Amino acid sequence: MASDSNGSLGSESSVKIPTIKYTKLFINGEFVDSVSGKTFETMDPRTGEVIARVAEGDKEDVDLAVEAARAAFENGPWPRLPGSERGRIMRKFADLIDQHVEELASLDTVNAGNLFGDGKIAGIPSVANSLRYYAGAADKIHGEVLKMSRDFHAYTLLEPIGVVGHIIPWNFPSTLFFTKVSPCLAAGCTMVVKPAEQTPLSAIYYAYLAKLAGVPDGVLNVITGFGQTAGAAISHHMDIDKVTFTGSTEVGREVMQAAAKSNLKQVSLELGGKSPLVIFDDADINMAVELALLGIFYNQGEICVASSRVYVQDGIYDEFVKKLKDKVKTWVVGDPFDPNVRQGPQVDKQQFDKVLTYIEHGKREGATLLTGGKPLGDKGYYIEPTVFTDVKEDMLIAKDEIFGPVMALMKFKTIEEAIKKANNSKYGLAAGIITKDLNVANTVSRSIRAGIIWINCYLAFDGDCPYGGYKMSGFGRELGLQGLHKYLHTKSVVTPIYNSPWL
Repeated sequence: MASDSNGSLGSESSVKIPTIKYTKLFINGEFVDSVSGKTFETMDPRTGEVIARVAEGDKEDVDLAVEAARAAFENGPWPRLPGSERGRIMRKFADLIDQHVEELASLDTVNAGNLFGDGKIAGIPSVANSLRYYAGAADKIHGEVLKMSRDFHAYTLLEPIGVVGHIIPWNFPSTLFFTKVSPCLAAGCTMVVKPAEQTPLSAIYYAYLAKLAGVPDGVLNVITGFGQTAGAAISHHMDIDKVTFTGSTEVGREVMQAAAKSNLKQVSLELGGKSPLVIFDDADINMAVELALLGIFYNQGEICVASSRVYVQDGIYDEFVKKLKDKVKTWVVGDPFDPNVRQGPQVDKQQFDKVLTYIEHGKREGATLLTGGKPLGDKGYYIEPTVFTDVKEDMLIAKDEIFGPVMALMKFKTIEEAIKKANNSKYGLAAGIITKDLNVANTVSRSIRAGIIWINCYLAFDGDCPYGGYKMSGFGRELGLQGLHKYLHTKSVVTPIYNSPWL
């Protein structure tokens, strides 16, 4: 089924739902039922229908998974393997993913609403390449020899941090699984992974492929379940050395508090965003329109770095608005298996309702609805791409992370005003700048407090380029070598030099 942004949804795609092969917890190299025997439904956001029932892990299951991960770390081969051997197994893991690209992409389509074509061509191949990237780094984890000011010889060792708990969000299930798992494997850690309850299917499949690749038992454990139970158990667990979380700022605060109250485990948080896209008078307007649409409507706005605040300089504002309105009409919403579709459904009914509620807030607060604003179709969780103009800085649609296809369009006059408005947020995850003036690009990029700045592009992620938050968007970096180092401890070793006067 497909529609332009002003139409209704048509017939469904002929692509069939993939066979669901794995629905159990994965602990110590085996698929097992939850201790309680409970299961929960996982849904297809295209239709709102149940796909399968999945094992519902709880605290007791997390305890078993942590016990397996601890044994694998303390006594198993993984942390002790040469980095080159860990890398070899990781590359085999990547090869197995390449062999199952279509099936894995389809799982994320029917579970998360991700575009199938994007997953097949880019998303799933990129996670295989993430494994290969960090596999190449696994045998290059080196400390330093230190020049001491006194008669001592010293060097540092980089050692795996231990057992890691990963709590994964639902918007890009495969990508964010491997954003965390790949560097963690390369570092020699063991782990317990909790995928989002909305999107558990691909994570369980990856556990199966890891076993086939030769990842030792206990190294990678997957607990499907709910945040309030399984996720909380990971955050509070006394035998987990580090927890990583990607998701909302509100839940990130709870994860951090739990880590502090338990064993002061290290925490990495990649949290919410309300990212600005700043478009200057000299910009190529057609390119600016395309980037503005991509930045907020890609993956139906369910992306942490979405450019949900768009600031346009007053000299081109009117022309930009006209071109944007015309272009939105060509933005196709529908079944994410359809290759012509650019926007699929929101992940579930709760998110669908949340986005529609914010659209109503925008109307009540006095913003002008330029386009969209309504649900599409009589089943599934589709929402028209929505643009508001005449937005004020104190409106909820300008302040809150909506995590849906809703653009707040605003105007500015000067560079100084643009910088001030871009920074007028509790978040600081990403930002975009569109200009032909290098001085403007450099000035603004150095002035905006955000973890990644894109100039004349947007969503330009790469395995080599770290990203993460300022302010309430969290701390710690994903991707690049910084994404590896957060799973390593630095140990200093000091010995006296022979005949030292200090002896």
